[in-house]
Amino acid sequence: MTTLWERFKFAVATDLDAVVAKKEEKNPLALLNRYITEAENQTTATGKWVERQSQLNGKLEKELAEASAMLDKRQNQLELAQASGESDLADFAAMEVQAYSDRVKTLQQNLDENIAELTGLEHRYEEMKHKVKDMKVKQLQLMGKENATRAHHQMDKVLSPELVAERIGSFDDMASYITTLGAKVEERHERSAMERRLESLEKNSANHKEIV
Repeated sequence: MTTLWERFKFAVATDLDAVVAKKEEKNPLALLNRYITEAENQTTATGKWVERQSQLNGKLEKELAEASAMLDKRQNQLELAQASGESDLADFAAMEVQAYSDRVKTLQQNLDENIAELTGLEHRYEEMKHKVKDMKVKQLQLMGKENATRAHHQMDKVLSPELVAERIGSFDDMASYITTLGAKVEERHERSAMERRLESLEKNSANHKEIV
């Protein structure tokens, strides 16, 4: 029963997501707002991974410094033990020198690889931030077009009320009017306004002929 309920909830959620996505496709500004929100979240998450990579490099550098210091110390002790004729101490020191030498080599290799990874991550992280900025500029551009569309609508109410009355009569009509945004919004507005005026002129001319 629980499984069936979970499937039902998933199906409902999927349908709702599809409806929201379909509506957003008709509104460039709403769609861009969603992209910006997602991009900002992803950029923030990426910034944390970049910071973590930098912290890991710091830890590797600390381990490398400690291992290098111990390597120098054991090398000096090896030389001292050999000069003193302490063969057992010399053997132990030689084993330690080999162990720290291998550790230094491994840590240096890991550090070099991590630094290269960090450099690549930082470059891509900066690209992400620039991309978000570019989308925000586009957002302002579309907001300007939306504002201009609303302004045209209000001006049409005063300047050409006879043209607006038939076309704009409800909130849904207004919402549909606003969503006609994009690269050619101004051209589309001017063309549709001219078309409506021509239709009105044609209608008035026909009525005039009937009266005559």
